[in-house]
Amino acid sequence: MTRDEALNFIRTVKSGEKSEREAIEFLRDFPFSDVGCAKIDTQRALRNGTGEVIYGANKTDDEILQIASVIGEKNENILITRTNENVFERIREIFPQANFNARGRVISVKFKEPALTQSYIAIVSAGTADGAVVEEAYETARFLGNDTRKFSDAGVAGLHRLVAKLDEIRGAKVVIAVAGMEGALASVLAGLVSAPVIAVPTSVGYGANFGGVAALLAMLNSCANGISVVNIDNGFGAAYNASLINHL
Repeated sequence: MTRDEALNFIRTVKSGEKSEREAIEFLRDFPFSDVGCAKIDTQRALRNGTGEVIYGANKTDDEILQIASVIGEKNENILITRTNENVFERIREIFPQANFNARGRVISVKFKEPALTQSYIAIVSAGTADGAVVEEAYETARFLGNDTRKFSDAGVAGLHRLVAKLDEIRGAKVVIAVAGMEGALASVLAGLVSAPVIAVPTSVGYGANFGGVAALLAMLNSCANGISVVNIDNGFGAAYNASLINHL
């Protein structure tokens, strides 16, 4: 329930459109709805502005479906990260409007389209191999109501690729830098733009990349100002933080 929905609910009770008994029934599941496999936080949107997101990894398909069904019953938009094609096919049977970004492994179900921001988020990636993280970030940012633009394969190995798009990247309110290998892209971007840079290290790289640890440490140790760093491959977290900045 969002703040506006809560205010509207209070108005309907006050005006008599809803009876006291209906109000008790409506509030029965607050502050959470226990569905057995999970306790769904029904007040998160009221506190934070955005409802609960379903992290699909390590959940069974049935568990994801059960949680999504309860959220969808209230006509709340649904975002499922780290999921798969089989879950999508089952979700689509219940919610035909569901969309699946296979590269990013993200399912979104929208009952109402959010109004997009006038300012935009730029997602800049070092290489094509970072695409899965880029798509997770992109789908999350769009789900949260942000105009979002992707600038792919613009790593420092060919700096001219980044420079060619620099004017448009500089127009963003916040920049997400996605890079594996040595993770240098975030430092280069932070030295070229005035907007905050959120760095996402990816697990892309040869052995000494250590599954993204090398890029993570490089980003944390950057000498450039204005960089914050999220966890390895955490496109969702980067986009969520970028959305908070973009909505200020």
